[in-house]
Amino acid sequence: MTRRQQLQRAAAQLNTAAADARTIAAQQEASGDPDSAAPSSTAESPSPQRPAPQSWMSALQPAEPGPGFDPSVAHPARVYAYWLGGKDHFPADRQAAEEVIRRRPQVVAGARANRAFLGRVVGWLAAECGVRQFLDIGTGLPSPGSTHEVAQAIAPESRVVYVDNDPLVLVHARALLVSAPQGVCEYVDADLRDTATIAAAAAAALDFTQPAAVLLLAVLHFIPDADDPAGIIASLASVLAPGSYVVISHLTADIAPSQVSAGVAAYNTRVPAGLVPRTHSQVSALFGGLPLVPPGVVPVTEWRPPIAGHSRQPADMYGGLARIPRARM
Repeated sequence: MTRRQQLQRAAAQLNTAAADARTIAAQQEASGDPDSAAPSSTAESPSPQRPAPQSWMSALQPAEPGPGFDPSVAHPARVYAYWLGGKDHFPADRQAAEEVIRRRPQVVAGARANRAFLGRVVGWLAAECGVRQFLDIGTGLPSPGSTHEVAQAIAPESRVVYVDNDPLVLVHARALLVSAPQGVCEYVDADLRDTATIAAAAAAALDFTQPAAVLLLAVLHFIPDADDPAGIIASLASVLAPGSYVVISHLTADIAPSQVSAGVAAYNTRVPAGLVPRTHSQVSALFGGLPLVPPGVVPVTEWRPPIAGHSRQPADMYGGLARIPRARM
């Protein structure tokens, strides 16, 4: 069975699995099970930091499981969706997200600032640099302002390839991330570490002899040093044409070391995919010496903000953009 057939089979099982999972979650919440119920009374009290529910995200609620789905285990994409105000999450995801919020309330603002950074950087690349090809690795669950929406609003012919290795994300992506008629949206099932597979599969939709932008937003902090994140970026950059771009956003503890470290510890205890925050110098080094586009590596709220000089809440995320030079070093 091909991977596409597996995903189609997973999608066919969604209604039954979702109904079963919702029933289990409802029963556990009704029984007061502390391990799987909704956030505690502390979490239920009003808080300006808590993400307000939004009307967007999938119509399948509260989440879209596939084979082997376990609603009692928090999922990185659903935890992040909770911080963004989406609906695709279960009690375990909400509990993990709330535990991090208790330790670092700014995580909600940081997640949303990262999403806004995506919109600004893709818009700048499409409008100011003429980029028409985007490789978005670590897609996550769909939400408003996705890469193809921003790019194709400026240039409808833009071509976007989304990459993720999570069937949950890919099923959502194929259902909800739909291209404009003039452009292209394709989806690749691959791990970030497998750069050869990513490049080969993306080449079916993207022309790597022409400028393209590789987006690595809020994904490299899931890669430990042992897996050589800088080497991953260098491998991806090696297939890009001169005039292409590499975009990174990355978690940091520089602004509030104790609070962020406590939040990371809470996250890593509850979510199988562990986080690795990095310093400004470490994030900058990930670009491997590629020339940075001003203002360089800065908190995502400070990267070409829409209103110059406007006071912004610091975000625990660095963002930066590097350009592949015409004469490769």
